[in-house]
Amino acid sequence: MGIDPILLRTSGLQTGYHSGGKRIVVSGELPGLELQPGRLVCLLGPNGSGKSTLLRTLAGLQPALNGTIDVPGIEAHKPSELARKISLVLTDRIRGNNLTVQSLIELGRYPYTGWLGVLDETDKAVVEWAIGATGIGALRDRKAHTLSDGESQKMMLARALAQDTPILMLDEPTAHLDLPSRIKLMRLLHRLAGQTRKAILLSTHELDLALQVADTVWLLEAGGRLHQGAPEDLVLNGVFEAAFAEEDIVFDKEAGVFVIHAAPGKPVLLTGGGITFFWTQRALRRADFTVVTTPSPDVLYHIRITDHPTRTSWLLEGEGVNREYHSIAELLQAMR
Repeated sequence: MGIDPILLRTSGLQTGYHSGGKRIVVSGELPGLELQPGRLVCLLGPNGSGKSTLLRTLAGLQPALNGTIDVPGIEAHKPSELARKISLVLTDRIRGNNLTVQSLIELGRYPYTGWLGVLDETDKAVVEWAIGATGIGALRDRKAHTLSDGESQKMMLARALAQDTPILMLDEPTAHLDLPSRIKLMRLLHRLAGQTRKAILLSTHELDLALQVADTVWLLEAGGRLHQGAPEDLVLNGVFEAAFAEEDIVFDKEAGVFVIHAAPGKPVLLTGGGITFFWTQRALRRADFTVVTTPSPDVLYHIRITDHPTRTSWLLEGEGVNREYHSIAELLQAMR
């Protein structure tokens, strides 16, 4: 198999901005970054780490403090040249509410249509493909201001796809969306990267989802240091956990999620298995118990999970109690 071309490459990049005559450095010199076709890259980091600044710098919206950004195929980062290489989706609500969804998506063809904005057959075909790829055909005649946040995000994604650039960048595309919409959008972006061979770079706070869909993670620490690699490698080597370390939050490497780290509570012996064990354990931890799986003298209760063909039961023993319960709510009520 051949080696994929590099669509964007940085060298010695340092990001930041000037404010009040001062030079504000957001990140130190970053390692060489690359975007390749067919790859979904998730840019992660704590609040204030500089994700949006880095994204805007790569997209050409603000200059780098130091270093270079090379986009093969263009000699200078002129807006007209970048518009054919990089499309950008920001979280800002789009202006032009009186326009229809289709009209706004057609604006994505502006790098090719000239100032008159007349679409030829090729332009129209690309617009139709973008609408189909994002699944918003039923919205094409709606006014933009009537869309929900999720529908609006899909419309903006379709406009970026209509721009038909090899690189697509998105800043917090799942902001303000409910959980099902966030999942659907992240899955759509992952699928589009593979199907269209575009390089897709997005900044996000959706840590759990990013670990599931990203081909590569760029992890930007609060101090401006950046780590990159497969999400699984960053989890296994401890970098991911360290970047988001908080006193009361820990990253569960086995489950791949962040969990609330409560102070040790009264020990409870839990026996059983399967999915019921997992959710019972979560409920007990929330109720400030410490779950153990081996007997010890200081155990307060012993809970035995039994999965029957038609129902599940929890047998609670200890502290003068020996009774069977048929829901976790009943079990917790008895233990209080």
